[in-house]
Amino acid sequence: MGKKSKQKKKIILPPELPPEVPDDEIEVSEEDLQFVNENVDYAGFVSGLDTTSITKHVTRVADLKEDALERLYERRLQKKKLKEKEEEEKEKERRVEVDRVDALPVKMAEKKGGDGEEEDGGGDKGIVRLTKTERRAKLKKSKKEAKKLGKQVENTEQVEATPQAAVLAEVKEDLTAEATFETKKHKLAELGIALLADPESNIKSLKEMLQFCLDGDDALIKLGLLSLLAVFKDIIPGYRIRLPTEKELEMKVSKEVKKMRFYESTLLSVYKSYLQKLVLLEKKSKFQHVAVRCICTLLEAVPHFNFRESLLAAVVKNTGSQDDVIRRLSCSAIKSIFVNEGKHGGAATVEAVELIADHVKALNCQLHPDSVEVFMSLSFHEDLGKPGEPGKESKVKNKKNRKRKNAEEPSQLQESDRKKSKKELMAKMREEVTADYKSAVFTPDVKEQRKMQSDVLSALFETYFRILKHTMQSTAASSQANGTLGGGEFGAHPLLAPCLNGLGKFTHFIDLDYMGDLMNYLKKLAAGGSSSDNSSEKCAKVLTVSERLQCCIVAFKVMRSNLDALNVDLQGFFVQLYNLILEYRPGRDQGEVLAEALKIMLCEDRQHDMQKAAAFVKRLATFSLCFGSAESMAALVTLKQLLQKNVKCRNLLENDAGGGSVSGSIAKFQPYATDPNLSGALASVLWELDLLCKHYQPAISTIASSISTMSTSHNQVYLSSTSPQQVFRDLSLEQESFNPKPDLRKSNNKRKRVSGTSKLATIEENLNSTGSLDEDELRKKLSNHFNLLRDFKENEKLRTELDRTTSALQLYEEYKKQKKKTARRGIKIGEKGA
Repeated sequence: MGKKSKQKKKIILPPELPPEVPDDEIEVSEEDLQFVNENVDYAGFVSGLDTTSITKHVTRVADLKEDALERLYERRLQKKKLKEKEEEEKEKERRVEVDRVDALPVKMAEKKGGDGEEEDGGGDKGIVRLTKTERRAKLKKSKKEAKKLGKQVENTEQVEATPQAAVLAEVKEDLTAEATFETKKHKLAELGIALLADPESNIKSLKEMLQFCLDGDDALIKLGLLSLLAVFKDIIPGYRIRLPTEKELEMKVSKEVKKMRFYESTLLSVYKSYLQKLVLLEKKSKFQHVAVRCICTLLEAVPHFNFRESLLAAVVKNTGSQDDVIRRLSCSAIKSIFVNEGKHGGAATVEAVELIADHVKALNCQLHPDSVEVFMSLSFHEDLGKPGEPGKESKVKNKKNRKRKNAEEPSQLQESDRKKSKKELMAKMREEVTADYKSAVFTPDVKEQRKMQSDVLSALFETYFRILKHTMQSTAASSQANGTLGGGEFGAHPLLAPCLNGLGKFTHFIDLDYMGDLMNYLKKLAAGGSSSDNSSEKCAKVLTVSERLQCCIVAFKVMRSNLDALNVDLQGFFVQLYNLILEYRPGRDQGEVLAEALKIMLCEDRQHDMQKAAAFVKRLATFSLCFGSAESMAALVTLKQLLQKNVKCRNLLENDAGGGSVSGSIAKFQPYATDPNLSGALASVLWELDLLCKHYQPAISTIASSISTMSTSHNQVYLSSTSPQQVFRDLSLEQESFNPKPDLRKSNNKRKRVSGTSKLATIEENLNSTGSLDEDELRKKLSNHFNLLRDFKENEKLRTELDRTTSALQLYEEYKKQKKKTARRGIKIGEKGA
């Protein structure tokens, strides 16, 4: 009995759950319902049950598929088998027996009257059993092995469940990120609305809004920047904030003043950190557009506020950017500063022009043309340049004082001293009042305006002259290098065209001391950048035709604005125009620049030499034959005006090839002469007009016919209402929608067949129908036609490929047949030999 008590009892497992029965098959009787309703109080423990743990144990298999269910059931069976094996091993351990071979001999107690049979019968009692320590060691080993097997099974389950868990984790992370983003967005909106409603009491929320710009989410950072931009545009005051000094802080002030100081200091500090953040984010490609947009809008909205210098520096740097969006935003911001000077009083204009001048100097004139073209938005007051007459009032006052002094007697010295003291006090009071008035009134002083305008003009013309000097040096260097000097990212001379446009606009503000140097620069640039004849052809390749024409235009504008002060010979510019007319190419050069040059240099100039005018008339007639309708129309308009102004040049319309008595010293026309005075154009005839009368463009044919019918009488006066520029613009726009009408003349020949007349009629009908059709319909028909042609070509290709494949198959079949024949012949020969 003692040995049996020492043995451990078997562990009895709980019974398995009953089989699941569907809800539809369960039938509940009325008695059961009545019992439950009567004993509701006894069922209170049901509400406290842990339903989640029960569902985990019971319905853990609910959402699994058939394959997964099978795997689960197999794993459960494996676990059960493992448990059964462990239990069996434990039972065996309790009854462990040692083999009789390994058992040690033990002395047995002898019994009285013992025989050999009793010893044989008690042989089982001679087996040695294990001690308790050995049993415990074996149990520990078995438990460790069982744990290892259980862990391996669990790991296999986890490996199969990991893909589903990973997907669920990702979905949960996405949902949490979206929820946090929405909450932060709502928080940002609430802070912004509160600030706009009452900025003084909610000024602390500015720092909270700034914290959103430090978030890790890119979309939230952009929202924070834009929302802060809207808030700053609304709450920034209309004056510059001056922080109080240390002495002012030590003084006792009221609560309202303290509140105002706190508001201004927090606003200024947050605004400063916001600008620093924008400058940092501008360098990153993700936030570059948003940061530049915020900087430009702040500069346009509040150019009077603090830290304007940092905003201007960032914007001026971006005017030469390669990104079109950033460059346009920056240029529009600077143009708004130049136009809306009432917001900042003109101080921002001075700073912006000086910064652009420094930027051009630092980058050696290698910038985008838009960075200098913004100067065209500047406006100057011409009355400010004329100083007033401040001596009038002082003279009147001195006269009155002298009369009073002569009338006074020497005995009244004491009274005069008193009056002087009173006058001094009054003068001091007036000065204080005027100072306060100036600080309160927004209109700046005339002296300050004059000083700011002079600073702007000096920086502006410094930039323009630097660009001209740089182009001169670069053209000289390229001429020495045989024209192999390459340009930068924006071309060889990107800033020359906007520089010349600005000089043409602001030429009346240039000082007379610089006029001579300017004209010399323009003459050299119009010639190609060098005054020597040997290198003129090489330098002409460096500058374009339109740039050289602009130099001529600017020179004539400078002369017109300063007629009385300058005495400059413009013959060199006429020579350049005469040569550049034939160097013009429509696709390469700008036609509007050529039309402007013809208008300013030929149409508006009153005095022309007869030889020079005739040379230009002949050159324009040949030019109108070579190029498009817009260019030829502008040339014919100038030609007509020259003929109307110079009556003697109308002899070119006659058929006298020698020119008669008007031909002058040069009796023969030289078309390749570079100087118009040496061309001898009066000895030629305008035979080009006969060809131009048959031009397909009706406007050109009409003007050519009107010029050819012009009489040589001296009583005609020409009053021109059209200019070459206007005609060029009109015809360049009309060329896009111009459709020349065909000249289908009816034949009166009766011997022609009926088929020919029917063909002509069908052609006329088709042409009339196409003239009445819209462009969209024509495009559709043409697209259908070309699609058909493309289909035909594709069909031909496919047919050729099919022919190739069929031929290849036929060859392969023939090859097979020949192979079979050879095999049969070999078999027959073998049989005969056998």
